[in-house]
Amino acid sequence: MADRRMKAIVEEEEEEEEEEAFARLPGVRLSSRTCTGEEGAPSREVVAKGEIFTFGERRESDEATAWDLKRKRFEMFNLGRACENTAASSSAAEESALPVASEYNSQSSSTLSENKATYILSQFSRHFCRGNTQDSKDRGGVGKDKSDNRNVEDVKIHTYMMDDILHKFILFTSINIFPISFLFWKKNLCRVGATCKEWRAVSTHEYFWRRLKFENTRISQKNFAIICHRYRNATELNLSNVPNTCMLAREAMASFRHLETLILERGVLSYKFFHALSACPALSTLSISEATIYDEDKGIGDYENIFIHHDRLRDLQILKCYLVCVSLRCCRLQTLSLKHSTMMRLKLHCPQLHVFDLSSCRDLGDFLIRSAVMTCPLLASLDMSSCTYVSDETLREIASACPNLSALDVSYCPNVSFESVRLPMLTELKLHTCDSITSASIGAISHSRMLEVLQFHNCCQLSSISLDLPHLRDISLVHLPKFVYLNLRSPKLASIKASRCSALQHVSIISNALQKLVLEKQESLATLSLQCQNLIDVDLDNCVSLTNSICQVFSEGVVAQFSDHWFLIIASLSMVELNSHSLVSLSLVGCSSMSVLQLSCPNLQKLNLDGCDLLKRASFCRVGLESLNLGICPMLTSLQIEAPQLLILELTGCGMLSQALVNCPRLTSLDARFCREIKDGSFSRTAASCPNIQSLILSSCTSIGADGLSSLCWLQQLTLLDLSYTHLMSLQPVFDNCLQLKILNLSACKNLADSCLDALYKEHALPSLRELDLSYSSVGQTAISHLLSCCTNLVHLNLNGCTNLHDLVWGSSNSYSCEDLVEICPSNSIPEENEHLLEVLNCTGCSKLEKVFIPSMSNRFHLSKLSLKLSVNLREVDLTCFALRTLNLSNCSSLEILKLKNCPRLINLQLQGCSMLTKENLESAISCCKMLVILNVNCCPKIKAADFGRLCAACPSLKHIYAGGMGSSYQRIIHYLT
Repeated sequence: MADRRMKAIVEEEEEEEEEEAFARLPGVRLSSRTCTGEEGAPSREVVAKGEIFTFGERRESDEATAWDLKRKRFEMFNLGRACENTAASSSAAEESALPVASEYNSQSSSTLSENKATYILSQFSRHFCRGNTQDSKDRGGVGKDKSDNRNVEDVKIHTYMMDDILHKFILFTSINIFPISFLFWKKNLCRVGATCKEWRAVSTHEYFWRRLKFENTRISQKNFAIICHRYRNATELNLSNVPNTCMLAREAMASFRHLETLILERGVLSYKFFHALSACPALSTLSISEATIYDEDKGIGDYENIFIHHDRLRDLQILKCYLVCVSLRCCRLQTLSLKHSTMMRLKLHCPQLHVFDLSSCRDLGDFLIRSAVMTCPLLASLDMSSCTYVSDETLREIASACPNLSALDVSYCPNVSFESVRLPMLTELKLHTCDSITSASIGAISHSRMLEVLQFHNCCQLSSISLDLPHLRDISLVHLPKFVYLNLRSPKLASIKASRCSALQHVSIISNALQKLVLEKQESLATLSLQCQNLIDVDLDNCVSLTNSICQVFSEGVVAQFSDHWFLIIASLSMVELNSHSLVSLSLVGCSSMSVLQLSCPNLQKLNLDGCDLLKRASFCRVGLESLNLGICPMLTSLQIEAPQLLILELTGCGMLSQALVNCPRLTSLDARFCREIKDGSFSRTAASCPNIQSLILSSCTSIGADGLSSLCWLQQLTLLDLSYTHLMSLQPVFDNCLQLKILNLSACKNLADSCLDALYKEHALPSLRELDLSYSSVGQTAISHLLSCCTNLVHLNLNGCTNLHDLVWGSSNSYSCEDLVEICPSNSIPEENEHLLEVLNCTGCSKLEKVFIPSMSNRFHLSKLSLKLSVNLREVDLTCFALRTLNLSNCSSLEILKLKNCPRLINLQLQGCSMLTKENLESAISCCKMLVILNVNCCPKIKAADFGRLCAACPSLKHIYAGGMGSSYQRIIHYLT
């Protein structure tokens, strides 16, 4: 289908296109003779280098060749379109460097891959080579008809190769494969032209030279004249910082009949240059910057009048130039900028002017500016900043002459007070450093009902602003030393900037679009009235005059209405009280002086109190929070919470909290670690009000005793209880009430006696207990032995730092007999075969531990990890643990005997720092470990690197041995075994 579509498109091409393609070849001329074909159809002849080619009906034998050529040309046009689509989406710099010709406008958004372009080139190169060969054979003259037709095809291939392939392929590669700057692009074009005649013809095509940029180059007038003569269709010329600017510009205007844009910068121009502009009829943009204007007859230094008369000029810029008189007569001029230029007189006749920039033209008088601007009835934007002679009279005349004026900048105009000035269509007004602006000026500004942007900067006499503008979006108030009162009413007001207004006392704002209000460092601000439904962020930092009553502005019951998300930053407030049914999110970050917080926001879901370090009393009645973190408030002493949806409450670090009343029926997690002042009464009331607590952390809550723990009867769903670092002497309330408890942490409970744990193994208390932490406690050898023997449901037992543990011996003669077990444990808890579930046992730092013995009967255990590191007095380890995978004996410096009789699943063995262990003992121990992979013998002086071979022979599965020396020169060595 694609071939049929391309064939149909090609067949519709007119024969005049082929004739024009032949005409582009050097040495080809078209004749006007008309002859009659074989069947009477008229045809035209082309004479090229003595040979005659006829356009008409082709022979049937050549139709296939003609179709193939046209199909390739169709593909090459698609390549050009793909190039131009890429150029249209490139950056502005690339667009200026590589303009897209209007005759190659693309209607397709497809792109062409590099492989496709290479394939097309290869196809054309093969035809081109055959064509050249045949052409050399038939060069003698007109031969047979077959030879003539072949020559016709050769010339066509030559034509298509030059204009279609190279032209488009160079553009394609420059944009998609090698994107480069404009100057580098022109240099590469010159290198391309040095390849051969055909490539030179393509590289010098006017398509690539329509935009000429010679900025910061030293081009001679002779070379420039050659370029002007060769590329007469150039549309843009940049001669910034080029010697002989005037001569080159005049040469260009005389040569380039289609020149549209001319840019001149840092050059020397004569007044005759401006007279020559009329010789360039297509010119639409002229930019002259930092140029020196002089009279050729009088020389540099004698400035002359500038007269520009042009009918098509639309954009004119004369920047930073010293002039005497500027006279412009441009009937189509729309944009004019004379910024930073010095001139004595100005005459304008530009009826279509829309944008006029006169900023920093300090020498222009008030009357001259007035007379010039009044000749522009369509003016929409006027910049007269730093025109020191401008007065209110001029503004009034301009207002009557330019009814469409929408943007006005009269900054740094000391004579402008804006009184009695009426600009009903004004949308943007800038008044910077206007000393005559007072409160009376605001009355005139209020008549500009379309005003959207308003700026008052450094207006030292302005004391108050009261505006009701329906379209005002942005207002800026900067450094107004006498400014006291601000009253704004605008439903579209979205941005307010008030900075360094030290006297500001009263602010009243009504807006439906305002989301952020920043009034930083307004030391005198005392009254704030807001009616802003979408207000989110309020920053009143360092507004030291504000009192606690400011919170009434943000509460319901007054006129103000706000969004459901607030960010409130008022560093000077000591008390914040908010009552809102619509508030969902509240951030009080930065309220560093706040000591009292009272919130009654039933729908409040998020609260951020970062930086509220001085908060002492907090009341949340009633709120919709799901989580609350008060651990960042170390000074908190009193807390009251009523939150039906609260699930997580963190009070970590509230060391001064003594009174807490928490009523959260759905609370599941309470973290009160380090709350040392919480008494039994507060805890009991909290437990009674929160019956669904599952995780309770009371670590370091030293003021909670047995009476407080008795309230655990309310917590029937409790699964985690942390009582570490407390002074408890009895755990009976825990055993009686926490039947669902799975994790119990009694770390560092120094007052617990062995008898406190009797209920665990005698009465079968806490049947669901899986993890028990007794690290650094005072529990003795007897209690630990009973726990290991009778508490069969334990999965994780932590005995780190238990200094009363001497021996860890199971099933030996010193252990309990069956009769003893019956006497110690109840009948329903006597261990049966394979009932012990212990998987992890930690005995790190048990300094008095001397012997660990687990005989073969220990196969009942599921023990997979055993840690005995830092047990400095441990001498003997004898293990028979079928499920053991990790054994850590690091820094057991007294270890002499190591027996691993039946540990087939042991993978990791850590023996770092076992200085008494010998190589024979180690070799014997690991010989039964068929799955051992990692062995660490760092700092084991009795085990040398020479012994690694014997160790590998004893344990073939060993893969990694970590070994090293001792002392300050120790360097770790990793030995990999394969």
